[in-house]
Amino acid sequence: MDRRERRATARRASSARIVTVANAQSGRSDGPKRSTAREYLESFVVALILALFVRTFVVQAFKIPSGSMETNLLIGDHLLVNKFVFSPAGSALERAVCPTRPIRRGDVVVFKYPKDPQKDYIKRVIGLPGETVAVRDRTVFVDGQALEEPYVHFLGSSGRPDDQERVLIGGDVRSEWGPQQVPPGQLFVMGDNRDNSLDSRFWGFLPEDQVKGRALIVYWSYEASRAEYNRDRLSDWLMDTLTALGRTRWRRFFHVIR
Repeated sequence: MDRRERRATARRASSARIVTVANAQSGRSDGPKRSTAREYLESFVVALILALFVRTFVVQAFKIPSGSMETNLLIGDHLLVNKFVFSPAGSALERAVCPTRPIRRGDVVVFKYPKDPQKDYIKRVIGLPGETVAVRDRTVFVDGQALEEPYVHFLGSSGRPDDQERVLIGGDVRSEWGPQQVPPGQLFVMGDNRDNSLDSRFWGFLPEDQVKGRALIVYWSYEASRAEYNRDRLSDWLMDTLTALGRTRWRRFFHVIR
């Protein structure tokens, strides 16, 4: 190879290096480019996976279809439920780092209804495993001590005629029940609306592993009766949607559930 050919080869190699450096600085790549549609699809899939993870393990939305927790929770309240708080911790480090804890008396919990696991119920924890619970003249006793319950609401003897959880007086366990000891791994739960709640006084104790989470906060509330709330016709849905703004209970926004 003579001197002229060597110079030409050197010039070509130098030009190739300059092009490579320019491409690197400008972010260009000789590889295949991802389309905008593909990037949107990947972002959507990642967001969907995160949303499913949060819904499954952290927080879930829940709505109140009955008056069993009045006046603390109303028909049409939409809640956020913390599903993480009662998760078991595998080690001391997890217990120290993760905000988990055992179920306590007074917690308002969402759970699978033992008689029909396809349904979710919401009640307040009253009795814990090993405790003896009794109801005497509408007053709840735990291990012989009367509970102070500022959240309790009584309707009287008639109950609410439009509510499926209405309880008839015959054999009235609303005011007289027990005493019974709560078995290991079980809970005794009651609705705050004691005259209008289908709870442990009627269907028994709740297995702890059926608890889905603790009710946290009301993020939206829509004023409706139970009959209106459970309508499923398209025309009813359209009407409810059009009137939702006017029937929103603005004062209920961010109501902390205690």
